[in-house]
Amino acid sequence: MTYKHLLAALAALALCFSAERSFAALEANAPTKIDWKVQGEWKIPSAPLAVVYSLDQKHVFVLTDKHQVLVYDANGKIEGIIPVSSGVKAIDIAPRGESLYLIDSEKNTFTTVAVDFIIPINIAGSPFQGKENAPITIVEFSDFE
Repeated sequence: MTYKHLLAALAALALCFSAERSFAALEANAPTKIDWKVQGEWKIPSAPLAVVYSLDQKHVFVLTDKHQVLVYDANGKIEGIIPVSSGVKAIDIAPRGESLYLIDSEKNTFTTVAVDFIIPINIAGSPFQGKENAPITIVEFSDFE
């Protein structure tokens, strides 16, 4: 072994010891306790591949290996199923939950899907004008200045 090889080996050994001391110092300063608890759990009917939450935490979107996005409320109640192509391997959601983004690795595509939640309103006994079963749309404007 040459002098240069010996110096390189000693330098590497010194680095190992200093790294070991650094890790030991980190462990000594690490918190001694982490407090945690499970806040909820629900059974998913097929293997999950990805999950995203709406920012308001009212909806959870789970991509499964059955080529579906399962939409749950915050309590784990299924609200709907969105079929997707077999190549979709990743999902994301717009900040307000109005769009779902799909990444399809087989087709090399990025797809935006508009998401609207239909909420039944009990109007039994309320006065109305027009057809009783006519569809209605309620629009909420939330960005007034």
